Amino acid sequence: MENNLAAYTFATLGHTDRLAVFRLLMRFAPQGVRPTEMAEALRLKPNTLSHHLSDLTAAGLIRVARQGRSLFYSVNLDLTEALIGYLALDVGRARPDLLTSLSRPSRETPAMSDKIWNVLFICSGNSARSIFAEALLRDLGKDRFIAHSAGTRAGSQLNPFALAVLERNGHDTATMRSKHIGEFQQPGAPVMDFVFTVCDTSAAEECPPWPGQPITGHWGLPDPVKAQGTDAEKALVFAQTYGALRRRIEAFAALPFASLDRLSLQNRVDAIGSDAFLEN
Repeated sequence: MENNLAAYTFATLGHTDRLAVFRLLMRFAPQGVRPTEMAEALRLKPNTLSHHLSDLTAAGLIRVARQGRSLFYSVNLDLTEALIGYLALDVGRARPDLLTSLSRPSRETPAMSDKIWNVLFICSGNSARSIFAEALLRDLGKDRFIAHSAGTRAGSQLNPFALAVLERNGHDTATMRSKHIGEFQQPGAPVMDFVFTVCDTSAAEECPPWPGQPITGHWGLPDPVKAQGTDAEKALVFAQTYGALRRRIEAFAALPFASLDRLSLQNRVDAIGSDAFLEN
C-alpha cells in the first residue's frame, strides 16, 4: 500500500463516528447494512451518517450496492486487509514482538478431528432465534459441539411459540433457559471457537473482542416475535424461522473441520450466513 493511500484511509477513520460506522460494518462483514439500520444502531442523524458513508466510500474502505429500492453498505475487505498489512509489515517491519500475539494460537487445542467446539449464538432477547440455534446444534452436532446461546437484552424469557416449535420437532426443552451475554464474558466462562449473531440488533451491538479469537459470523434472520396475526399465523412464522436456522446448522455441522484452515472456515461460515444460501 502506498503511503499516501494509507494516510488518506487512516485520516478517514480518524473521526470517531466514521470509525464507529466502519466497526459496525465489520461486525456484519461480508454482508451489507442499510443506512436506516446503521443510523438507528449508532444513533446518528441520517444526514450526518450520509456524510460519513460518502467519506468512507470515497476512501475505498466501504462499498455500496443497490438491492431493489435499498442501498446496502459493506466493508471493502481487500483494502482493509491491505491496511492491516501495511501497519504490520511496512510500518511494523514484521517485528516478531509485534506480530507474535496476532499469529500464535491463543491456547493449545487438540487435533481438529478430536476437538469439541464451543459455539455461541447471540440474539437480542435469547427467546427464539438463538434458542433455536442452540437446540439444533446440540441435537444435530453429533457430540462434536457444545452449543450455547445468549441475549444482549437483560430479563428475557423463552417465547412459548419457540418452545412449541422445538418440542414439535423432538428437541428436549426441559433445561433450556434464557441467558444474558454477560454469563459468557465472566472469568472462567467457556472459551468460544465460534460466535454467531442471529439478529441484526445483536450484530450491531458494541461488544469487546472475545477471548481466544473465535471465528465469527452473522446469520441474521427477521424476528419471529414481531409477527402479527392469529396464533396460527404467528406459529407459522416461528416454524419458518426454525426451518431457515436448521438449514444453516445442518450445513455448519457437516463442514469437514479437520481439513479446513481458519480462512477456509471463515469463508464457509460467511457463505452459510448469506441470503443466497437460503434461496438455493
